[in-house]
Amino acid sequence: MARHLCLVLEAPLVAFGGETIDNLGVTREFPALSMVTGLIANALGWDRSETARHERLQERLRLGSVLRRQGHRLRDFQTAQLHSDDRGWTTHGHPEERGGGAGTYLGPHLRYRDFHADRITQVVLRLEPADEAPTLDEVAVALDRPQRPLFIGRKPCIPSRRLVDGWVDVSNVLEALLHRVQEQPDTSGCFAQWPDGEGTLPGDRVMELGDERRWCTGLHGGWRPVRTGMIGSAPVQEFRP
Repeated sequence: MARHLCLVLEAPLVAFGGETIDNLGVTREFPALSMVTGLIANALGWDRSETARHERLQERLRLGSVLRRQGHRLRDFQTAQLHSDDRGWTTHGHPEERGGGAGTYLGPHLRYRDFHADRITQVVLRLEPADEAPTLDEVAVALDRPQRPLFIGRKPCIPSRRLVDGWVDVSNVLEALLHRVQEQPDTSGCFAQWPDGEGTLPGDRVMELGDERRWCTGLHGGWRPVRTGMIGSAPVQEFRP
């Protein structure tokens, strides 16, 4: 048996960021491994420059998610008129200038950002090895009493409720998700994602997901196998470890 921490990600808007194409910032169906790593690191008060700590935390994280309320997709249109002497501060700690020639200042800066509105996502996670710092208990305390304000994906996405939602002792991530779903009054099918090797269900499928961040470069890279499927509509007896 392994101890799993249960979270609920709920806010008027959440963003589970995916690949940004030109000026379009999309959102995925489930929270990325890198997003949850950053959420925990922010709660612990880590600095973004502590890349080795972020990398190690991401390596240890075993994460699964289930959609409890689908909500709907919302696209935010953002526009700003920037001039040649305008500067923008970035997370790197120095001002960023707008590139391009004089003609680029004639039109406004446009971008689109996708969000999930009114969505509720349940998350279960554990850390391996369990006795390495930070421990799962330390993570739970930090999420309840964070060193800095927390957000779900993007800074405007402030949680509308407590993130920590209890504990469950089971063999793997899928069993933890099944346990959480069956605790709810509505046991209709829910779309879920969990790591390959953490249980299987009839009808699930394996896909390659690129949601790991290379914290030393600030870029995403690599692929990991995950499973997706419907849980909650079938009894636990059909679970195949």
